[in-house]
Amino acid sequence: MPEIEIIGLIAASLTTACFIPQVYKVYKEKSTKDISLVMYIVFMIGLALWLYYGIQKESISMILANSGTLFLAFLILIAKLKYK
Repeated sequence: MPEIEIIGLIAASLTTACFIPQVYKVYKEKSTKDISLVMYIVFMIGLALWLYYGIQKESISMILANSGTLFLAFLILIAKLKYK
């Protein structure tokens, strides 16, 4: 595995992990009043495009980071719609 891909995996782990506390807080408090629905929709479209790009580039770090973050953002989006 090239050295640059290892750096990508570390970056992917950090950027994806930073969403875990937000998901936990949303589900614990059952509140999303301070979260922008439009921002999360646009963010998820961007993540999906980055995921597609990572798949095309065959970059495991991009695939893992964007699929993981897309999943976590999706959980927040579901909570946003559920806890109006």
